[in-house]
Amino acid sequence: MTTPTFGGPAVHAPAPSPAEAAAHFAARLSLYTDVADVHASMALDRPGFVLVDTRDARSWEQGRVPGAVHLPHARIAEEASALVDPALTVVTYCWGPGCDGAARGALAFARLGHPVKEMVGGMEYWVREGLPVETDTAVARGPVDPLVAPVGAPGCAC
Repeated sequence: MTTPTFGGPAVHAPAPSPAEAAAHFAARLSLYTDVADVHASMALDRPGFVLVDTRDARSWEQGRVPGAVHLPHARIAEEASALVDPALTVVTYCWGPGCDGAARGALAFARLGHPVKEMVGGMEYWVREGLPVETDTAVARGPVDPLVAPVGAPGCAC
């Protein structure tokens, strides 16, 4: 008699132990935050962090998260001390998940001794969730992409 095999490619490699998984996900949450949590925190009087846009000047002018500081990742080592309070956690963002600019920025801040996190999804997911985008002339919101957030709700409530 043969023993039935259950599962497919998703479980081909076995899951880690619960303790290993807990350590991994705790570490992940200490390194990353998402756009909904950043948005909710930015609405507070004291959000507890400074949000840094690590994109170039053209990208910044095209649109950015209201309240963000503009500091392209290549200039962080030289300019961070004049723009970022060292007592605050830094949250970096760039274009989106396909871009390493936020990770490069986070690395530069960490090397300067700042506590730092990366905003998962970057500007792409900020826009896709229908959150406000600032330019030099206005702040506007686009429609919510129903593939990333519930339409008509203030956030995903994850």
